[in-house]
Amino acid sequence: MLKKEKRGMFYKEYGWRGLTIFFGLFVIVLTIVIGAFLIYKGSDTFLKFGHTIWEFLGSAQWEPVDGSEGGGKTGALIFIVGSLVTCGLALLIATPFALGSAVFMTEIAPAFGEKFYRPVVEIFAGIPSVVYGWVGLTVLVPAIKTVFHRQVGHSVLAAGLVLAVMIFPTITSVSADALGAVSEECKNAAYGLGSTRWQTIWRVVVPAASSGIITGVILGLARAFGEALAVAMVIGQTTALPKGIFSTTKTLTTEIAAQMGNAMEGGELKSALWTMALLLFLISLLFITLIHYFSGNSRKGEK
Repeated sequence: MLKKEKRGMFYKEYGWRGLTIFFGLFVIVLTIVIGAFLIYKGSDTFLKFGHTIWEFLGSAQWEPVDGSEGGGKTGALIFIVGSLVTCGLALLIATPFALGSAVFMTEIAPAFGEKFYRPVVEIFAGIPSVVYGWVGLTVLVPAIKTVFHRQVGHSVLAAGLVLAVMIFPTITSVSADALGAVSEECKNAAYGLGSTRWQTIWRVVVPAASSGIITGVILGLARAFGEALAVAMVIGQTTALPKGIFSTTKTLTTEIAAQMGNAMEGGELKSALWTMALLLFLISLLFITLIHYFSGNSRKGEK
């Protein structure tokens, strides 16, 4: 009986350990395979059709041929600038509201914040992107057209506002966790030195949680970069460099979503779209690296 119990404990211990190791290795291998596949498909733009990296990244001429003969132009600068401008505007709008909400949730009214405000914020994270896009298309786009007296309401501003609402819960939740992790000893020390409540928050608590807040901002930026459907519904889908926040343009994700299903396999257009997908993959890796960097600094600061 004792031997059976020991054998059962042995199987449970090493069985679960082996299972977790397997899943961990599976995720690593899957990531490598996806990266290798994107490199293989995306490199055709340069190796098969003879375009250069500088042409792809620095040219605004987007006229790829939907065929294997090539000879078109594959400058993706329009989509890169469109993504940067739209996501940057979304961050500028969402970050102050998110940081203020996180401070309110953890420092001003922690009981109310945890019980009522945080669940309300988390509801925003669960709303499908198509709902955000539909509300933006039917409410926000006409409002921008009317208020600013524009011919069309589709614009970078509309896309930035929609993305700002979408990334708001991510930045708020991560920032609130970072602010809540600041020790009471730090706060009490500030109070002991004569600091007021607001001086303690802005000069002690927020700086101490800065690494976590930056991590939340980067996570929000990553969410914004990967969004396609909601942005496509309100940005106007015009292949042109944006000249202002009221301009219509395209982003990397919206162009991939619009063209990938209709492009000919093995053609120049499809290869250029795969290269754009590879660029998004590399940007995601950059975001993950930055998150680990700031998270590591945060842990060092706590020690």
